[in-house]
Amino acid sequence: MKLFATIACVVFSSLAMAQTSSINAFSPYTMYGVGEINTPGTLAMRSMGGVGVAARQVGMINLLNPAGMSLVSRKSMLLNVELEGQNYYNYQTVAGAEKKSAYNSFNIRQFALQMPLGKGLGVGLSVAPYSSVGYRMMYDHEYDPMDPVWGNVGRVNYSYQGEGDVTEVKLALGYELFKNFSIGAALQYYWGDIDRTYVMTPVSITGNGSYSSIVGESEYGISRVKAQFGVQWNAILTSRRILTLGATYDLGGDLKPSVSNTIAGDATVQDDQGTLPLSLPKQLTVGAFYQNARWSLGLDYTFQGWGDNEYVENTGSNSTQAPMQVAYTDTHTIKAGVEFVPARFDARRFWRRWSYRAGLRYGSFCQTYNQEKLHEMAVTVGLGVPLKFRGVSAIDVGFEYGRRGFNVDEAAGLVRQQYFKFAVGFKLFGGAENHEYWFMRPKYD
Repeated sequence: MKLFATIACVVFSSLAMAQTSSINAFSPYTMYGVGEINTPGTLAMRSMGGVGVAARQVGMINLLNPAGMSLVSRKSMLLNVELEGQNYYNYQTVAGAEKKSAYNSFNIRQFALQMPLGKGLGVGLSVAPYSSVGYRMMYDHEYDPMDPVWGNVGRVNYSYQGEGDVTEVKLALGYELFKNFSIGAALQYYWGDIDRTYVMTPVSITGNGSYSSIVGESEYGISRVKAQFGVQWNAILTSRRILTLGATYDLGGDLKPSVSNTIAGDATVQDDQGTLPLSLPKQLTVGAFYQNARWSLGLDYTFQGWGDNEYVENTGSNSTQAPMQVAYTDTHTIKAGVEFVPARFDARRFWRRWSYRAGLRYGSFCQTYNQEKLHEMAVTVGLGVPLKFRGVSAIDVGFEYGRRGFNVDEAAGLVRQQYFKFAVGFKLFGGAENHEYWFMRPKYD
C-alpha cells in the first residue's frame, strides 16, 4: 500500500505539471472559450471511437459513466496510466496563397484507479485533461494612405498567442441498486490556467518614426466543482451475451474564472481581442453496448448545450474586411465502435488473445464562425495486449486520425485542420491473477 501510494503521488504530480507546462493543442479554433475539448475515456474506449457510456466489463475503468464503477472485483484494485503524442496540421488559402503550419506534442494523458468499497459498490478516481488551448497567429495590416489613423504611420503587425489547459479531477461512485440496474454520481473538479497575449507593432513607412508596441495579456485562473449522474441497465444478461443501456447527465455552467487583463504601452489603448465566456456545457449522453465471447459493439449519442450564443468580433480585420463573428453553439455527436478478440482463453496462440479495436466519431465543433458550423470527424484503431494468460493486466495501443473545418474551409476562408494521435496505456490489475488480495484482513500474522 505504501508503494502504491508513492506511485500514485508521483503520477498525480507529473500529470498536474504536464497539463499546465506545455501546449497540448495547436489550433486557431482554441482562441476562444476553454479551447479544444478532449475525448474522454480510457484508451480502450477512445480506440472504439469514444463509446462507453453503457460499457460494463470487469477489469475496465469506465470514466464516462460513474454507474460503471459498481462492477468491480472484490479484493482487487485497477490502475490505468496513459501517454499520448499528437501531431496537428493546419491548412488555409488566403488571397490565393497557401498557408500551412504543424506542431507536435507528447504528454502524460491521464491517470485513473478503481477499487471496491463493498458488494456492488465501487469508487474511482481519475485525473485527465478536459480541454487545451494552443495557438500562435500573425496578421499584417497593410499600409493604407486613406486610413485616418494608420495612414500617417504605416504597416501594423498583429500577433496573437495563447496556451493553457483545463484539467478534470473526477471522484466517481457507483452502486448496484438492484439486480442488473446501477446508478452513479461523480464530483468533477476543474482547474487550470489559460493565458492569451495580443501584441500590436507599428512599422513606420518613412524609417524615422518612433512608435511603441502595445502588449495586451489576459490570464484566466479556473477552479470550479461540477457534478455528473449516470445509470446503467443490463437489458440482456446471459452466459453468452450481454446488452447494456446507459445514460449520463453533466451539469454545466459558468466556470467563473479569475481574470487579469493588462495592457502595456506608452499610450492608453483598448485591447480589442474579444473572448467568449469560459463555461462548460450541459451534456446528455445515451448509449448501448453489446458483448459476447468475441465481439463488443458500442453506440453513443452526445448532446452538449452551450447556452445562449454570445458574439464577439475577431481582431485582425481592417477597413476592407468585415469582422468575424464567433459564437457558442449546441453540438450533436455520434460515436460507434467495435472490439474483436479471436479467443480469450487460447493457451497456445498468444496473438489470438489480443483485442482488436476500431471506431468512428462524427459531430461538430462547439463554436460557429460567421454562423458557419465546423464539422468534425475521427477514425480510431487500437490494440490490447494481455500481460498474463486469463489475466486483466494489459498494454493498450491506440491511433486516431481526425479532421475539422473541412466542410466550410474554402467557402468561409477558415482553417482546415487535421491531426494524428498516438497513445500507449498501461492497465495494471491487482487481484487473483497476481495472487494479490487487496482490502483483505490477514488471518495469520
